[in-house]
Amino acid sequence: MDPLTLFALANGAVAAVKKGCQLYKDIKGAAGDVKAVLKDLDQQFHNAYAAKGKAPSPEAKKQFVEEKNRIIELNKKGGEVHNVYQEIGEFLGQYYDNYHKCLAVLEEEERHSRTEVYHGDASLGKRALQRVLMRKQLEAMGTELRELMVYQSPPELGALYTEVEEMMKVMGKEQKIAIAVHMKNKAIIDARNKKRKEKNDNRFSYWIFNIFCYRCCFLYFYVGC
Repeated sequence: MDPLTLFALANGAVAAVKKGCQLYKDIKGAAGDVKAVLKDLDQQFHNAYAAKGKAPSPEAKKQFVEEKNRIIELNKKGGEVHNVYQEIGEFLGQYYDNYHKCLAVLEEEERHSRTEVYHGDASLGKRALQRVLMRKQLEAMGTELRELMVYQSPPELGALYTEVEEMMKVMGKEQKIAIAVHMKNKAIIDARNKKRKEKNDNRFSYWIFNIFCYRCCFLYFYVGC
């Protein structure tokens, strides 16, 4: 359970939630009078180019057509946002799942740093700073999601955020206990494997030394004589 991997997964889930919220709002916004929306787009495009005596670039024309087609397709959904709503909930759950796992791993690393001797390449200060920064970034993600879903989205998305957050708090506590047990067991297994490897290495070195001694004796008595 690498905290960097968990952090990347949480970050990806946040991006998916943002995209889903925007799509949700677009679908609901385009479910009304699509003709008025398209007329407004035409007027904006006209004011940006023809009204100023400017010719639009091929890229500008392409983006304009794509946006009109997007609005038309969204309108065909007739305001149906159930699937998008469900996807937002799933990605929100993924964010909180990886958020709590990452925090649990970081807490275990902090606990181990106080009771065990560190033998890695990075300094203790650098590792501590990485943990602090990652925790701050995770918290910032959560704040950004809350602002987006509670204050910048339709009320039903704010309610979804609150429900998922409360549910994941309970699951997060359970994950914290499970991860602590897992990391403790893994540390025990790693220590046993290390000890077994050292024992095998010592045994191998012992046999190599004996073989070398026998060969030296052989050469001395049979060849030297």
